[in-house]
Amino acid sequence: MSNTAIPSTMRAARMHAYNQPFVLEEVPTPDIAPDQVLIKVGAGGMCRTDVQLVDGYFDKYAPSEFPVTPGHEIAGEIARVGSAAEAGGFRVGDQVVVVGGIGDGTCRLCHRGDTHICPHGAWPGFGPYGGYAEYVPVPASYVIKVKSEANLTASQLAPLTDAGLTPYRGIKKLRDAGAFFPGGVVGVMGAGALGIYGVQYAKLFAGGATVVAFGRNPEKLKLAEKVGADHVINIGGRSVDDIRGELREVTGRDEVDAAIDVVGAEATIKLGFGLLATGGHYASVGLVGDRIDIPLFPLVGREYTYHGSFWGNYNDLSEVIALAEQGKIQHAVHELRFDDVNDAIDRIRTGEMVGRAVITF
Repeated sequence: MSNTAIPSTMRAARMHAYNQPFVLEEVPTPDIAPDQVLIKVGAGGMCRTDVQLVDGYFDKYAPSEFPVTPGHEIAGEIARVGSAAEAGGFRVGDQVVVVGGIGDGTCRLCHRGDTHICPHGAWPGFGPYGGYAEYVPVPASYVIKVKSEANLTASQLAPLTDAGLTPYRGIKKLRDAGAFFPGGVVGVMGAGALGIYGVQYAKLFAGGATVVAFGRNPEKLKLAEKVGADHVINIGGRSVDDIRGELREVTGRDEVDAAIDVVGAEATIKLGFGLLATGGHYASVGLVGDRIDIPLFPLVGREYTYHGSFWGNYNDLSEVIALAEQGKIQHAVHELRFDDVNDAIDRIRTGEMVGRAVITF
């Protein structure tokens, strides 16, 4: 087993109950199994999912066993390598990102590579270890090495493991379903951290279609335009007819042929389907709400296709990292001190954070 000088304790921000602030404390640095690597966290992305974790959103689906160390967006360097992991070519000092969704390795979903939707899977950041700590143990098979010559920072890389990965898989589903074509219109519903990446992927893969970002925050919409949206439309306090009218003004069409919803609020999904053209495709990747309410007849009579898409698998993240290494992804991150984690989670809850917040160590 290869080693570097690793302290016996580490800083961690942990949940001891729902609806309570994180407790910033010193805890034992974890050991690793032979098939694992120990990652020195360089940056831990802060996600709205972490807000939902704190607020108990997932309790009815997967109750937490406290204490929990959140943080599922993890980038850093390998600090220790298990004996079995060495055979895979991992070395101390390798710059890496962590693939979420550690599967059981035996189900049909794992066998096809979709470990992130394994019914018996586990996630860093939803148990004892996560990116809101200085070190995290991870199976080596769920770690992707990053080319050092790409000169990417941990703060740029960490958000790619969720904020950058989740819309990528959704866009791929739309692309593979034939939803993109020249002259078409693609809507990105939401201009937060995921929407900023979603706009970029739509521009890369939508076959020359016009990309329109929809959102409520002018600053976020301005960022969406900066990273490549052809048009942005502020939907705050407006009716579907008003939004259709502006869409017609900027694109010549009052409908979208495909949409990716990175919000997941009931109102946003309702609006998105209200704008969807006959034969259109809609991909949902956001989880702000808990239910959807869309009319049945248009879904059937206009032959809509609704795609659910959750996070992404190892291959999806490998592709995202390759795009980043080639300089094809623009980053919008806010580096935060570990000590400011509670303040940051409150700002994410209120939606005021523009781009992705990352804790740096």
